[in-house]
Amino acid sequence: MTIELRTDSLTAPRQQPNFCVQTCVAYDADEQARNLHGWSQTYDQLTAGRFVGGLTELCLEHMQVFVETTSHTLRQTCEVQEDAYWFGIPTCPAGSGRIDAQVIAGDALAFRPGGIEFELLTSAGYEIFGVVVKGEVLRRYAAEVERVGLADHLPNTEVVSIGMARKERLCASLRQLLDDGAANGAPLSSFARNNLQASVLASLFDVGALPAEEQVAMPARGRRQSIVAEAREYVLANRERAINVPELCERLHVSRRTLQYCFQDVLGMAPATYLRTIRLNGARRDLCTASHASRSVQDVAAAWGFWHLSQFATDYRRLFGMRPSDTLKAGINSSAHTNGYSFAH
Repeated sequence: MTIELRTDSLTAPRQQPNFCVQTCVAYDADEQARNLHGWSQTYDQLTAGRFVGGLTELCLEHMQVFVETTSHTLRQTCEVQEDAYWFGIPTCPAGSGRIDAQVIAGDALAFRPGGIEFELLTSAGYEIFGVVVKGEVLRRYAAEVERVGLADHLPNTEVVSIGMARKERLCASLRQLLDDGAANGAPLSSFARNNLQASVLASLFDVGALPAEEQVAMPARGRRQSIVAEAREYVLANRERAINVPELCERLHVSRRTLQYCFQDVLGMAPATYLRTIRLNGARRDLCTASHASRSVQDVAAAWGFWHLSQFATDYRRLFGMRPSDTLKAGINSSAHTNGYSFAH
């Protein structure tokens, strides 16, 4: 599946998200509250001194990811828009934050559905990551990729314990996502946005913030090999566009966990890694066999679904130890040499 449903934005009142990571600083608690898009909220500063708040935010069609820092103790009344879900992951010590008077433990995250006002009490020097997901997208992803129904399995409490190691892993992945986006600066492509949103959703299921697939018998060895082979065939048949894991799950009628298990068992690597690798190998073969200089690296990359040229070059060099342009040049020179040899004889 792709994370593309309807075009109504999660991030109203803005007409259209620009798909870039944005960072802003506020010197007033009310200004800080207004800077977070799509929320209805009020911040009351409870301790003395000049307030400083920071916000780094990425708004996509159906998801919002952010990290917020605040310098002073605050009482916040907050509400996310209807049919959305908020996951709040503090990085601060246990007991330094409360939601509706409940302490957010060091190994826990906060959870609230949209359309319901809640209260946050945060201490001075607070940092919290946030993920807001549209309900329609979350339910569809759960059903088609994770193979679980969310109706009776969503957390029924404001505080969800997930364990310290999982929480730290989730925070690290969200921080990396925002840092990479800020460093890139350019708007994300449609494929990158879909992959990013699917990756965040997968992380929420992996850390236990959302219910995992019920225990089912894993496929027999022959079926595991068949699933991997079908995935490869599907990717090669659609090589002009990058296929992501959710689409494969939908195509092969397996859950994400089953797909991961099959790839790990058969190939010893994650599905996404393997799928990218076979496309890179295909691009390399085309570059090696290029017979004339009119075919560019960009042409070959696009033919294999790589639309971000600098990322393609980085991934290519990491895998093969050389630049794609060097492979192309060697292929053209080899072809010219072979042709010349043939004419001479």
